[in-house]
Amino acid sequence: MTLFTILGLVISLVFAFVLITPKYQGTTDILVNQKISNNQVQFQAQQADLQAINTYKDVLKKEVILAPVLKEVRKKDNYQGNVATLSKSISVSNQTNSQVITISAEDTNAYAAADIANTTAEVFTKRIKKMMKVDNVSIVSRAKANLKPVSPNKKLFALAGMVVGFMLGLVLIVTKELFDRTVKDTDYLTDLGLTNLGVVYHLDFNDDDYQVVRAIDNRENDNNSTRV
Repeated sequence: MTLFTILGLVISLVFAFVLITPKYQGTTDILVNQKISNNQVQFQAQQADLQAINTYKDVLKKEVILAPVLKEVRKKDNYQGNVATLSKSISVSNQTNSQVITISAEDTNAYAAADIANTTAEVFTKRIKKMMKVDNVSIVSRAKANLKPVSPNKKLFALAGMVVGFMLGLVLIVTKELFDRTVKDTDYLTDLGLTNLGVVYHLDFNDDDYQVVRAIDNRENDNNSTRV
């Protein structure tokens, strides 16, 4: 079972370090907030901004935003994907009652991931002003190239490999025991209602022992021949 556990660990690490291409993530934040000096009007505007966030999150993944983003990252990073693959690589999130929208992009190139996130935020802040006729979006933090990959999760792969290897070893051992029909002791015969007629032992001789046995047999044969 230990062997299977180690084997599962080795295989999972090979997948994590060799066979799976690592992905990197770039993250930028945009703030949805109208600039109004009147406190009462400011509160109403804030509520309106919170309600608009869901719409903004949906618009961020639309082609009207991603098409110009794609054009820019192809120029900057020689990005080979299309609008569909670009959309899959981008995730948009927002905490409850927060006016901050987080844009995250994943790519096999750390610098491309940062450029995708930043370019998406830049294009969105420009386009949304024309689309919604309101100036309430600004970039509060920009993505930087993070050379630490976010996937694959090597620790998780190693743990999963060990668990799978352990379970496979356990299944094989249990299966072997269930289908093993060899007689290991005389109690097994008694349980089956059979009569034990005797026990034959296996003697393991090496070459030296075999020569000694042959010499004894020859001597006994010579003595018997002399007596006759």
